[in-house]
Amino acid sequence: MSDASTIADEVEALFRARGAGAYYGEPVTMTEHMLQSAQEAALSGATPALVLAALLHDIGHLVEPVPDDLADWLEDAHHEEIGARWLAERFGPEIVEPVRLHVPAKRYLCAVDPAYFAQLSEASVYTLKLQGGPMSAEEVRRFESAPHYREAVRVRRCDDAGKRSAAPTPGLAHYRSLIEAHARPRAPAR
Repeated sequence: MSDASTIADEVEALFRARGAGAYYGEPVTMTEHMLQSAQEAALSGATPALVLAALLHDIGHLVEPVPDDLADWLEDAHHEEIGARWLAERFGPEIVEPVRLHVPAKRYLCAVDPAYFAQLSEASVYTLKLQGGPMSAEEVRRFESAPHYREAVRVRRCDDAGKRSAAPTPGLAHYRSLIEAHARPRAPAR
């Protein structure tokens, strides 16, 4: 079995183990949310790497458990950092960085787009407070200087669109070849 197949198997195992759980205050499961986000990216003409980043943007929620009830969240779960660390062992920066930056992208959009905040779900408004609220002008400047910030904003918009109850999407198996195509070879075990 190739490294790429093994990584695809790992992703599928995470989705099977935790993806059926409710997506923290939204009318979808975590799997439905991530599949909808990936589909949104594909429909918008995103690159294959960006479609994969949209699919895996919340993998941190599958890697490390957080309270199921959003009301029990007293601090930010930092799922974007957890997910980025996990992904960095398996994929390149074109996937890892948009995932790592998708929460800052929400804070960024709240700071630069007056209409953006109004379209956030109630759960996203709640987590925005835990994540630090809209960015300051200095944070906006720093964010805009980060490589992959534009891709992170695209992933964020796909994230926001991926919260529709019972929306039809291709299943996870549809993305297996994409995962395999972008997986990095692993260093041999010592």
